[in-house]
Amino acid sequence: MARRELLSDDERQRIFGLPVDEADIIRHYTLSPVDIELATNRRGSRNQLGFAVQLSLLRYPGFGLRIGEEVPEPLLGYLAYQLSIPTATFRDYSRRAQTRLDHAAEISAYLGLRAFTRADVRLALDLAAAVAWSTDKGEPIVRGLVEGLRAHKLILPSPDTIERAGLGGRARARMRAAEALTATLTPEQFDRLDALLVNDTKLNSTPLAWLREIPESPSTANINAILLRLTFVRSIGVTAEIAGMVHEHRFRQFVREGAVAPAFLLSDYSARRRRATLVASLIDLETRLSDAAIEMFDKLVGSLFTRARRGQERRYQASTRDVGQLMRLFGRTIAALSEAREGDGDVIAVIDEAVGWHRLLAAKPQVDALAELAGEDMLAAAAERYATIRRFAPAFLNAFVFRASGAGTALIQGVETLRDLNRRNRREVPEGAPLPFHNKQWKRLVREDGKTNRRLYETAVLSTLRDRLRAGDVWIEGTRNYRRFDTYLLSKPEAIEVASRMSIETDAGTYLGERARTLDWRLTRFSRLLRQGKLHDVSWVRGKLKVVPLPPVTPPEAEALDRRLDALLPRVRITELLREVARRTSFLSAFRDLRTGKTHDNPNAVLAAVLADGTNLGLERMANASQGVTYAQLAWTHNWYLSEENYRAALATIVDAHHHLPFARHWGDGSASSSDGQFFRAGHKRAGASEVNAKYGCEPGPQDLQPPFRPFRLVPFARHLGHCERSALCARWPAIARRVLGPSSALRRHGWGYRPHLRALPSAGLPVRAASARPRRSPPRHD
Repeated sequence: MARRELLSDDERQRIFGLPVDEADIIRHYTLSPVDIELATNRRGSRNQLGFAVQLSLLRYPGFGLRIGEEVPEPLLGYLAYQLSIPTATFRDYSRRAQTRLDHAAEISAYLGLRAFTRADVRLALDLAAAVAWSTDKGEPIVRGLVEGLRAHKLILPSPDTIERAGLGGRARARMRAAEALTATLTPEQFDRLDALLVNDTKLNSTPLAWLREIPESPSTANINAILLRLTFVRSIGVTAEIAGMVHEHRFRQFVREGAVAPAFLLSDYSARRRRATLVASLIDLETRLSDAAIEMFDKLVGSLFTRARRGQERRYQASTRDVGQLMRLFGRTIAALSEAREGDGDVIAVIDEAVGWHRLLAAKPQVDALAELAGEDMLAAAAERYATIRRFAPAFLNAFVFRASGAGTALIQGVETLRDLNRRNRREVPEGAPLPFHNKQWKRLVREDGKTNRRLYETAVLSTLRDRLRAGDVWIEGTRNYRRFDTYLLSKPEAIEVASRMSIETDAGTYLGERARTLDWRLTRFSRLLRQGKLHDVSWVRGKLKVVPLPPVTPPEAEALDRRLDALLPRVRITELLREVARRTSFLSAFRDLRTGKTHDNPNAVLAAVLADGTNLGLERMANASQGVTYAQLAWTHNWYLSEENYRAALATIVDAHHHLPFARHWGDGSASSSDGQFFRAGHKRAGASEVNAKYGCEPGPQDLQPPFRPFRLVPFARHLGHCERSALCARWPAIARRVLGPSSALRRHGWGYRPHLRALPSAGLPVRAASARPRRSPPRHD
């Protein structure tokens, strides 16, 4: 059985390997005057250089000069340069093993170091466990362990020993976290947790699988199904406060594992680990179910008014013919009245002769119906579906505790009134019930004839509750998307601490006063220079500010060269590109198994799953379009290896590779991004005004940005972006394409056919031309 590994080969090299970069060598291996004096006191050049090498390697990385270890030539040359000794003398060092041992002992005493012994294993495990409390990643665990051993003045043991100590510390941290999550539970709660993994004949599945299946389509049956699941989760008695007993990362690790692990796999876990995973899953499920129920409530209440509005529109359209007839009748009546007035005749007789009195009387019901339709309020139309409201509203109101402040207090009282009516099974709304809606028309409708209409009242309260939840004026504890607004902000002590480190005035009044004075001075100066005509390319013409357009920055010769270079770029398949990027950057090492931390045995499965995320193709279609990768393999890989955390780590690896490319200097120092530019609105429409910017819309104007763009990040659409974020990002594709690829004519002609290829570009660090400008109707097969 293969030994479990905590680090990849690249990570081992970064932590334990000797540096070869000039900056790293200077930082770690510059000798002090005392060091140089101590080394030059040795007899012979070879011993002086060998002593300096041992001294440097005991400081960093901390192992000393190991038997058979090759010292990199740049490092050796730098030490020899400081001692004014030829590097070739090092080949003769330590012909006598005793000389090497004597030097090591003397250096250890000089640095105050001692050797790592078996008695220090417990210390190493404690250090590793302390770091692993907040992460499962091998590299930060080992780095923290190494730093801890250095702080305790220990010579580092072998890398294998350090890695095994890191594995042991991580296991200990996982065990402690599991104990903390289950410490307050009772035996009865343990039994209910274990029962989640037992098949239930009524559900035709395990209760855990049933809880995970959260309905999405808005309907009364589905919202009641969500509320039923929410009640089931709450009945187990696992409170959200338990999550605060462990580090947030460690808790999220249990949540991620519990979200993807099937029941049979959880059953094979140890009792402590299984129950801790289920506890974290239930806490997360309660939050997700609450958000899903509130979101579906929002959609259901909104659909009542949407359908009412559409019904009114249909009735308007159906009455078009009647309105035309009535208008013609009204026109003839006006003409008859005008004729009677001019001829001094009998008005009634003239109308009866020209129009027909009986026709006017017959049209009265139609006129009244149209007037009623025009004056119909959406509240009354929505209340016609009151039976739909009653199917879910009582259960929804009882499921949550609503909070509000200030003006929202009346709404909370209205919700309590509805709860009381439901609890006592009463129909009549009591006198003096609060009317928490701002619409005065609604207040008149609800209190018509001095009596509160139950249907209109409940519909209006629920609609107002929906709007206030959306606005954040009403919040619900235990949710993620409908929490109190200030919970998204830093706490007051944290905000004070952050503000104290800022180099600006933190008092709002002082700051605004200072900025107002600065703005006034600048506007006064601008006005004076404008009147004197001293502003370059800016003038005041007939009451309007005129700015001369900026000349093009790019010369025509560069445009021509750009087109020629664009024609030279090869047409590549995105799968080939992804493989090459993986080979160059080693970003696949960031996608680790959620449980063991191992890399995937089949890199092609990881690449296919990433490609399915990035192109919105989906796992099933990707499996059908791929060779050698099945849907089961992709699904398992997607669940256990692809996570937001792993995507971030992979992106960091790619960005690190970007900065080693010579072209990266054109991106600036990374202190600014495209969203940092200041936008200046202009007075006239520009060419390409149909290109909608997600932030500034289609308003004309330049965006000034100093320095230029830096590498940017894209997350998979299907997994991480909502509709609004997806639309905003898509709106910026043309600008991103032109900035990164240059003004390619193929990309300008087709607004979105290149996007699947462009998504891979930031990961590649390579110039690429789209293989096809138009989207395919069927997915291509990938090798």
